[in-house]
Amino acid sequence: MILQQEGEILLLQFFCVVPMNMVNLEYIFQFMRYNSTMLTEAADLKYFTIERYKEMQVRGYLVFPETEMDWLNDLAWYEAEGINIAAVSMEDLEQRKPDLLTFLPEVFHPYIHDGTLKSSYPSAELRAIAQQWNKDYDARTKEVGLAYRSAYSQIRAKLAESAVQLHEKTLHDANVKALERPSPDMLILILDCSGCYHYFTDVKITFSGVKLHQVPDQLVGAYWLYDEIYATENGFELHVLFDSPLSELTLAAEAVSIEVLS
Repeated sequence: MILQQEGEILLLQFFCVVPMNMVNLEYIFQFMRYNSTMLTEAADLKYFTIERYKEMQVRGYLVFPETEMDWLNDLAWYEAEGINIAAVSMEDLEQRKPDLLTFLPEVFHPYIHDGTLKSSYPSAELRAIAQQWNKDYDARTKEVGLAYRSAYSQIRAKLAESAVQLHEKTLHDANVKALERPSPDMLILILDCSGCYHYFTDVKITFSGVKLHQVPDQLVGAYWLYDEIYATENGFELHVLFDSPLSELTLAAEAVSIEVLS
């Protein structure tokens, strides 16, 4: 679906946790993008997509122990816990294989196909190409972040205070408890924010003056990953990426209210 708006602002926030790895690392990535049809200069900008989110998971996966001793200590810990880490790692690799083959260059493909990408302590060659790919990836995210910070500072005043709050008090990891449609131009989300960075309880998000929307079929039970917000002539446009299942909500509204439920 292509949506038209006068000013577009995009804030992308994600939290990437690396599961079932030889190293338990967490990555917090912030990807932000801005584009406005009000600008006189053409801007070659790319929006965050589900594909970009999948690439983030590859970045989180492509990490290795710092030393061989760390690797051996990890193996000993898994063995003591009764975990067959070789089997777990191979299963994890198989699940990730389509994305690994999509986003990693061909030099990685032999390691992916033969199952050695994460099954043993990395060779100097593998570590070097992984570090280079990660470095390039991180540089791209930094460029996007810098572009957003400059643009958002110029457009923020065009958004209503409640829309700014919705955008800046991230709802990352909020779980959708309920979706309500009291009327055709109103949409309500009840979110469990107990595991979020803000609110720490249930909140009620009410969108009014809704003119355009695209709601996933299985939204209840899904987790809010990141959002994009766009300033429009009569309000704002919101895009939200959800996980479990991976899906996107899109709506254009005149106003939003946020109520903390006790």
